[in-house]
Amino acid sequence: MKFLIFSIVTLFCTHSFAQQIRVGVLRDYDVQRILFSYNDGSYLIFADSLEFGAILPNEFVDIAYLSNDKVQLKKGVELLGQFDKISLIETSPSSSITLTSKSPVVKERKYQSDFEISGGAKGLTIVNLADMNNYLSGVVESEGGGGKEPEYYKVQAIMCRTYVLKNLTRHKDEGFAVCDRTHCQAYHSMLRFTPKIREAVVQTDDLVLLDDFSDLAGTYFHANCGGQTSEAAYVWNSDLPYLKTFKDTFCIYTKQATWEKRIPQQKWADFLVNKYNYPLYDSVYGPMLFTFNQADRMAFYHSPSLGIPLRDIRQEFQLKSTYFSCYPEGLEVVIRGKGVGHGVGLCQEGAMKMAKYGFTYQQISLYYFPGLKLASYKEYLFFRQKQVKIEEF
Repeated sequence: MKFLIFSIVTLFCTHSFAQQIRVGVLRDYDVQRILFSYNDGSYLIFADSLEFGAILPNEFVDIAYLSNDKVQLKKGVELLGQFDKISLIETSPSSSITLTSKSPVVKERKYQSDFEISGGAKGLTIVNLADMNNYLSGVVESEGGGGKEPEYYKVQAIMCRTYVLKNLTRHKDEGFAVCDRTHCQAYHSMLRFTPKIREAVVQTDDLVLLDDFSDLAGTYFHANCGGQTSEAAYVWNSDLPYLKTFKDTFCIYTKQATWEKRIPQQKWADFLVNKYNYPLYDSVYGPMLFTFNQADRMAFYHSPSLGIPLRDIRQEFQLKSTYFSCYPEGLEVVIRGKGVGHGVGLCQEGAMKMAKYGFTYQQISLYYFPGLKLASYKEYLFFRQKQVKIEEF
């Protein structure tokens, strides 16, 4: 009986992040035709149940979307036929492949791990069956860039791991788990330029952030909070107790800490009046149409009673954040803002600065996510297996 219990524990605690994560790539585009060409190692070519050799040095396959939701496959210039699904399978863990979209034309990308290509609603559905560590390394480099401290990369790796594991069914109806767009996580290439990112991913292998209920946390992040993070409810109308606003002085002297934009007063007035019935003739709010002071982060323009969310103003006028104040000057509204992004969760530039000052990844993680805990995902999986009742043994 003890051996059986040990076996169950071993099963879950040896769960490996070598698992494949289904990632939809090039989702910003309706890809009609794409080339997969040799980069490093080789890839076997499968079309439905047929095998067509491998992609070797100086070789490529040409895959095109057809109107009947099938895909056309060529190897070089040789037409191989029409199929429901093409699979490209790496022959070794170090293999990588180059993707070049021809219609539309998109800058080439390089990825590791396997691929599946099929017909979708508007074009090709291209899915990278990415090894978890390959995926996280590419995401951290896409999101954080190069030249940062290892402790920052460790924080970003933990956050990105938590996010993808929490959202494995986000794009289930489209045939993959997450996509490469920023509303999931940017994943525009395999890791190419910053080897220490891979080290950070491996050194934090298995670590995730859990909330008070031992659920995977919402690990949101943004470029710069401008000196104060935002309540989650200000952005998404849903409150998360571990994402409360607080002052953050680590990011206030960076390039993105402040910004300015000018908008014609007529355009500003038309938006507020036509969409939200701004009370032009109200004795209090009328004179404040173009004047707004936001010393601390707020959710609404002037007052919740007006019902004008700052996030809507940001979207309409393409502002860098909702953390801004404004005043009239001539025929324009001068907007002076702070930070870049939604402001919820981890401030990337603040975390980078903390890492430079010598803070550890544990300290940085819990500074931006107070009340959360760092934990092993293997243990999380094990203790959430409701069907396993140790007391029955």
